[in-house]
Amino acid sequence: MAALPKLISASDESGELCVYDSDSRPKVKRRSHAREVLDVFLPAGYPHTVTPDYTPYQIYDSLQAFSSTIAGLLSSRAVLQGFGVGDAMSSATAAVLLTVLQESTGRLATILFAHRLGQAIEPECKYYRFLADIFNDSAMILDVLNPLLPGPARVAALCASGVLRALCGVSGTSAKASLSAHFARSGNLAELNAKDGSQETVISLLGMLAGSVFVRFVHSPLAVWLWTLTLIGIHLWTNYQAVRSVQMRTLNKQRATLVYAEFLHYGRVLRPEQIAAREHILRWKAPNIDFAREPPAKDEISTSDLLTFQQAQYVIVQGRERRKIYLKEGATTVDAIEAWLVALEGPRSVVNEEFWKALASAGWDLETGAMETGSAVRIAVE
Repeated sequence: MAALPKLISASDESGELCVYDSDSRPKVKRRSHAREVLDVFLPAGYPHTVTPDYTPYQIYDSLQAFSSTIAGLLSSRAVLQGFGVGDAMSSATAAVLLTVLQESTGRLATILFAHRLGQAIEPECKYYRFLADIFNDSAMILDVLNPLLPGPARVAALCASGVLRALCGVSGTSAKASLSAHFARSGNLAELNAKDGSQETVISLLGMLAGSVFVRFVHSPLAVWLWTLTLIGIHLWTNYQAVRSVQMRTLNKQRATLVYAEFLHYGRVLRPEQIAAREHILRWKAPNIDFAREPPAKDEISTSDLLTFQQAQYVIVQGRERRKIYLKEGATTVDAIEAWLVALEGPRSVVNEEFWKALASAGWDLETGAMETGSAVRIAVE
């Protein structure tokens, strides 16, 4: 007679939680108190429900947020002095008007930045995530400088810091959304963002507590400048390390160029973690190639160009200063990557079926587009 089925164990994303004995009585596997506390701030099932680069990124991100919070308290005190706090000649109305001016310029900058560069943030999210903190730290320096400036220059500095913080908000928030989508591997994007908010809240509270003690002892202009620059240096270094630790699986222009160069020279395709170690965050010099952002001008695409690329889903035009890529209607992400590599290498290009299989085997995402950083122009050819 066949044995009857029986319950053996139950588990969640993070591993086995309880087992059942021969009488189907559960024996709960208790977690440590430290693990229970960490579960408040980490996604359910961590580390199995996030990518491997989530942990180093969050460690460095927490450290940079802590140093930024303390530096922010020093700059906030300077802003209040710039608004006239402690000055008998200043009025509350003047401070309110300065705040309105600063907020207004910042919001206008937000609109312009989102319009001009909004489409470039996702393909280049690592660059814009780091750039956001450069904007923020530049605003802090202007804030600390503010009390030393004369009246008109003080107003200009306040407006400039408002603009920089607005650019930081757009760039940082948008880039962080792309990074979160990258980290979430089990359809847990909403929860990951919620837990990230909890982490930021705790780090900010700790930073404010430490900063509250800190600002009581830092008063002289020299001490304020030295500590502000030190904290900003720590902030930028930890943020750079955080961004460097991210191993994006999509191919943008830089990553595609690095992958292809390795394939040409050594016949192998590097994995995302290997490319992340070679990827430049700010200093990559892009070749003189770009995807078209406007419809072609009269006679810009010749009949010869159309014939040359008749069987492809793109047309590459040689301009005076750079090559321009026009994707055809129906072009896929693979077509965009191929167009970039062909434009990069010219007739010597060895993009073939073997190359695409090697890319997929190495773990690269060939479905999510990250090549175009502007308006997507498509042409129809008959």
